[in-house]
Order: sequence, then structure tokens, then C-alpha cells
Amino acid sequence: MKKIILTTLNARYSHSSLALRYLYANLKDLKEDALILEYVINENMQGIAEKILEHEPKIVGISVYIWNADDVHALIEVIKKVSPQTKIILGGPEAGYLPHRVDFSKADYVVQGEGEEVFYQLCCEILSGKEKQENYIKAPMVDLSKIILPYDDYTDHDVQHRYIYVEASRGCPFLCEFCLSAIDEKVRNFSVDILIDEFEKLWQRGVRNFKFIDRTFNINMKFATRILDFFLAKEEAFFAHFEVIPDHFPDVIKEKIALFPKGSLQLEVGIQTLNQEIAKRIDRPLKIEKIKKNIAFLEATDVHMHLDLIVGLPGEDLVSFGKNLDVLTSLSTAEIQIGILKKLSGTTLSRHDEEFGMVYSDLPPFDVLQTHAVPFKQIQQMKRFARFWDLYYNSGNFKASMQLLWKDKSVFESFWDLSLWIISQTQSTWKISLDRLGELLFEYMTSQLHLDESFVSQTIVEDIFAIKGRNIPKKLRPFIKEAPLGKGEKVESSMKRQIARQ
Repeated sequence: MKKIILTTLNARYSHSSLALRYLYANLKDLKEDALILEYVINENMQGIAEKILEHEPKIVGISVYIWNADDVHALIEVIKKVSPQTKIILGGPEAGYLPHRVDFSKADYVVQGEGEEVFYQLCCEILSGKEKQENYIKAPMVDLSKIILPYDDYTDHDVQHRYIYVEASRGCPFLCEFCLSAIDEKVRNFSVDILIDEFEKLWQRGVRNFKFIDRTFNINMKFATRILDFFLAKEEAFFAHFEVIPDHFPDVIKEKIALFPKGSLQLEVGIQTLNQEIAKRIDRPLKIEKIKKNIAFLEATDVHMHLDLIVGLPGEDLVSFGKNLDVLTSLSTAEIQIGILKKLSGTTLSRHDEEFGMVYSDLPPFDVLQTHAVPFKQIQQMKRFARFWDLYYNSGNFKASMQLLWKDKSVFESFWDLSLWIISQTQSTWKISLDRLGELLFEYMTSQLHLDESFVSQTIVEDIFAIKGRNIPKKLRPFIKEAPLGKGEKVESSMKRQIARQ
């Protein structure tokens, strides 16, 4: 039996909750009476409630996010009906900011902010029978030098089967209105010496995949270089993921990044928009020339990059978004993540609602439905555009074929036309096999763009065979000039010669 259960519903089984482990690590004398139980969204809530209540807990702490808010509501309903005496404490960004957009009224307490100290105090009061009268508790920022770090509380099972999330700092110096990190304007760093010791312990336990959740990893040069040096000193293969700001890459950071071997370092670069007027409106700093220079540098390294763009920012239409996408694809071959704007509780985005006609869904993930600049139909089309963009462009499965699609034309306009045509053929954006994607692309390029069938099929097959073990889609086989190919064989490339002839 456990008095305290800490739980959440992750988006995937491979994910792990760093927040729960922080709470667990800082329970002090109550730690032996606590247990972490993690589940995945869309599981059966009655089944989850049964597993939690098997331990007869007096307290259930649940971490709530935009992706699990509806499921948490359902879980609370079940727990409170069958075990009304169990106290439920909610925390996390989707519970911590008012007004609640999902009904959490049956929870006993809600904690806003950093809960490491407040959660422990609240548990002590509940277990001693001295409960608070107020059910909404605003936690002050913790002293990062005084809380216990959670990394010892990743289990061996976590190390073997889940991503290991870590953080080196909290807060962000920028005020971007769509982001919750803007609420905590001051960047606070953990002790880098202690962090290095913790990372070394994780390394010795077999962790080779470190995912940093810091919003602005490269804001402090001395701090960032110490952590990069930790990884550069390792001889075994590893993978480290950082979120970085695009306009701040001093030479000392560039020198370190250039040393990382291929496949070991991934940087998520938040661009969001390249429109100065839009960026200023949402209080996002935008130094375009520095951004271009730094992307060019990163493009020349072995770093794996993700560049982020947002659809539906206040006042930005699809013409502006399309220009952003065209610029980024001209600067880099990296993945470009296209996201639809979401209104997170606690942000100041709502101040633009009336002027720019911002209408958001009342259901998670609270994504924008329409604006004065982008009507509902176009938002829906861009959701499908983003999905197909992932399947064709970000997947890397059709690198050469994509160049044929928009040769000497706008990338955005070319892919917009493709996405409209594909949805007309499939009526779905999901469960489309690689073979089907190749066949659809072939049909579009030959029937709509009137490109040569043999040339298009050859290019698509070369793309598909860039990874061994793939078969030629059936509809493309009659157009392949070379001898029949067995599974896993590579087509001899003739791209440069054929493109030159066109």
C-alpha cells in the first residue's frame, strides 16, 4: 500500500515525466510512502483508476498537460465516484492557470507553478489532518540549489525503454506571447558541476539519449559549453537534444557544435515567423540576418536540425507564412516542423482576439480555428498540409522527388497544390503506406505537372531505395528502365545528368 500516488498520462509510452520525478525526489520523509505510476493517453480510464486505487492511496497527484487534460478529467470522475475520500492534487501547465478550460472541479487542490516544495507541504498537511481551506495554491519559484534533483529516480526500466528528460535551466528571457516560458522571464541555472555529476551517473547506467527541456539552452555561453564538453568527451555513440534560440551562436558555441559527430546532436530551432511585423506584435525578437547566418553555419555541420514555423499567428496570412517556408527551404535542408497556433492558459495571446478575429477551439489542444487573415477552411487545409509535409518532406523519404515538385517555383505554393490533390484522392491524412505515398506523388507529377513518367518514377525509386530493404511500388515498376531490382538493391543514381538535360 502507498499513501501517495504520483501519476500522469504521457503522449507515448516511450515518454517519461520529469515533473513527477521532481515531486517524488523532494518528498523527503514521505518518499517511502509514494509511488510513480505512468500511463498513456487514450487508455481506459476505469482501468487506470483501478490500478491506482489498488494501492489504497490517500493522495493522488496528477500532472496535467494540454494533451492529457480530457483524460485527466475522466480519471478524476472515476476516482472520486468510487473513492471520494482520496484527495486529488493537480499540477502542471493545463491545471495551474485559470480559468480552467476542462472541468477539474472535483479535484481537491490545484497547484500553480513549481511544486517541489509546495506539494510536499500539502501532502504533510493532508496526512496529518490539517488541510488547507484554499484549494488553489500558487507556488513560489523554488531555489534550484536547494531542491533534490530527480535523476536517480529514473528506473532501470526507464533507462532501457523511455526517453530520459533532463534540464539545465528554467525560465526564458523572452516574452513571446504564445509561450508559457515567457511568464518566468528570468533564466535560472542549476549548478553545472552538480549537473555534470548527475549526467555522468546516468551515463554509467547506460543512458545514451539525453533530451533537454530547456527553452533557451544557448543563452549562457559558459554554461552551455560545459555541458557540450561533457558530451564531446564521450567516445561511445550518444544523442543529445537541445532547444535553442536561432540568433545567438557566438564563436565559442560554434566551435563546440562543429566537433560533434554526425547523428549525435539535435537542435530544435524556434523560428515561428520571419515576418518582422508579426514578430513584433507577439513580442518575439527577430534578428533575421543573424538567423540566416547561423542557419548557414549549422547547415554546414553534422548537426540534425528542426526548424519551427507556426500557422495562424495574429495578423499573419498564408502569403506571409508561405514566404517564411520558401525562405527556410532555401536556407536549409533541415526538417521544418509546421505547427498550428494554440492558445495556452496563462499566456497573453487573448489580447489579440478581437482585433485580429482570433477564434480558438474550446477543446484540447485549443488550436486556432480561424483568424481575420486565415479563414477556417484554410486553417483546416493547413493542418492537412502540415501532415503531408511530415510524410513527404520531413520524413526524408522523397528528397530528390521534392526538388522536382517545386523546381524554380514557390515551395509553399507547389506543396499546397499537392496537398489539396492528395486529400482529394485519399480523403485521409493517416494510414498511408510508403508505397502509396510514392504512387500518389508519381500520379500527381505525371498527370498534373505533366513530367516524364520514366524520369519521375526513376527519381522516386531512387529516393525509396536510399534506405535498404524497400520494394519498388507496383505502379512505378513498368517505368523503370534498368533491369528488375531485388529487395534492398540500390538504383544507380542519374539525377544530376537528368536534371541537367531538363
